[in-house]
Amino acid sequence: MEWFMSLEPVLRIYWMIAGVASLIFVIQMIMTFVGMDTSDGLDADFSGDAHVDAPFQFFSLRNLVNFFLGFGWSGVCFFDLFETKLWVAAIAILIGIAFVALFFLIVRQFLKLQEDNTFRIESTLGQTASVYLVIPAAKSGKGKIQISVKGAFHEIDAQTEGERIPTGAIIRVTKLIDNQTVMVTKI
Repeated sequence: MEWFMSLEPVLRIYWMIAGVASLIFVIQMIMTFVGMDTSDGLDADFSGDAHVDAPFQFFSLRNLVNFFLGFGWSGVCFFDLFETKLWVAAIAILIGIAFVALFFLIVRQFLKLQEDNTFRIESTLGQTASVYLVIPAAKSGKGKIQISVKGAFHEIDAQTEGERIPTGAIIRVTKLIDNQTVMVTKI
């Protein structure tokens, strides 16, 4: 404690900011790996995203911690390198902003790994499938096809403009009738 009290007051502030930010950062990291962080930020009375379509808020606790982590540790590291402490503060602010920007870049890279496996009937257009239940001739009723989309099999209602298509026949989806029915032709 004597060592800490012997430091210049501004350097003590940098050390306190770095220490508190590091402690909160470690707690956040542990909570993330354990699966306890359920949101990216605090519920605020204002929107900090400036109407940008982003999966994270600009003003969040995580970004604040990242800023103070960079600000505090760079203040500690550069304090003795510069005679003018205003330069230390300016560099610390820039590095704090760089930490937030680095966090955004890392999150963006992780989001590129995300895969949307939501089934959309539009993805069946032009695909081949097999008839699961007989498709009656010329729009006189519906049958069912079994189609693989993104590695998963789906059963979809189907109609044809041609003649009856028996079970097991291979077909091609030619157009969408509605959100649950497709038009097919026999191959």
